[in-house]
Amino acid sequence: MSLRLLPWDFSNGYLIAEIFSWYYPADIHSHGYENGASLASKLSNWSQLAQFFSKRNLKPVQELIDGTIHCKPGAAEMLVQDIYSMLTNGRIKNIQDEVDFTDHYYQEQLPMVARSTASKAIKNNIKLTEIMIEPNINKNRQKVNAIINMHMQQRLVEREENPKRFNIKPSLAERAVRHPVAVGPSESAINIQREKLSFISNLGLPEIRGKTGVQFKEIQVKQADRGSFTVEVYVQELQAPSQKDSN
Repeated sequence: MSLRLLPWDFSNGYLIAEIFSWYYPADIHSHGYENGASLASKLSNWSQLAQFFSKRNLKPVQELIDGTIHCKPGAAEMLVQDIYSMLTNGRIKNIQDEVDFTDHYYQEQLPMVARSTASKAIKNNIKLTEIMIEPNINKNRQKVNAIINMHMQQRLVEREENPKRFNIKPSLAERAVRHPVAVGPSESAINIQREKLSFISNLGLPEIRGKTGVQFKEIQVKQADRGSFTVEVYVQELQAPSQKDSN
């Protein structure tokens, strides 16, 4: 079997029915399935397979089945891998965990001049059979918007990677040279003083505003009219050598 025809050979479900007929011969008969390429043949075969899956409590990934019906790239390969894991209880090492049936990977391999436009991207990623099965305009519009957004993001990446090809000129803000802000001597002195004050406050020490060698004394002052009361007065005692001698 040619790998190039693999998506079309598995799209109608006939080969899938043959695979399961070897494991469940009493439930599946090949003569009950039509090996045709029309949409009616595909839906009829997959409807019978869905009844078989429900009877045997088999749960293949529905997204893989839908992708295989519409011949999405990579869907048939992933469906065969899923069926192999289902029947043999094994797992293939190169099975893909992420389901992505767009042509994004294929477009990345092409040169820029050969990559598809927005209209071509819509045509490549939405098949006619999808619209025939699901003619809802709103759902199809959502699919188209998602494809256009993916296409625009890819274009933005191309512009960032190759700005010369698209003749993208840097803006005025990008061309402006930015120098670091110079700190003047006055600002640096203020910053140093602030650091010292914050260091003292963190230590919990009182701030000393007077001179060194200053002593404080509490005295009582009596007044004739208002009576006596105690006032805390801080007097600087600076005694001269002559006064010390007289005392």
